[in-house]
Amino acid sequence: MELRARISSALKQAMKDKDAGRLSTLRLINAAIKDKDIAARAEGNDDGVDDTAVMAILSKMAKQRQESARAYEEGGRLDLADRERDEIEVIEEFLPRKLSEEESRAAVDAAVTEVGAEGIRDMGKVIGLLKQKYTGQMDFGMVGPMVKDRLS
Repeated sequence: MELRARISSALKQAMKDKDAGRLSTLRLINAAIKDKDIAARAEGNDDGVDDTAVMAILSKMAKQRQESARAYEEGGRLDLADRERDEIEVIEEFLPRKLSEEESRAAVDAAVTEVGAEGIRDMGKVIGLLKQKYTGQMDFGMVGPMVKDRLS
């Protein structure tokens, strides 16, 4: 099932279940996707964004909420931190499984080989390939240093 259809059916189910927290998060997801669709249409892409772009949107939303939860914890607002974590759970339902550190290292090695990277100058090519293949599956904040170490 297409990612948009899964999100849409989850939204309908949340309405039926009267699950306000889940419903609001799903509405935020839909709004973010529609914003990107509008931007894509303005650039001439009449179909809007594809599933890969939707996964990138979801990854970004999850990362934003993790940062917010951390900030709320530091500020002593545990109630708001919990709400952010609840939103993260809903968002991550639609993302593929995260790769473990070992799997990420293997993917980095494969990307370095595929690109033919020889030095730190090729880091952008490697990261670009990884983002293309593993959007939503990798934490690129963690992968960047891995790539740098591998190319050094």
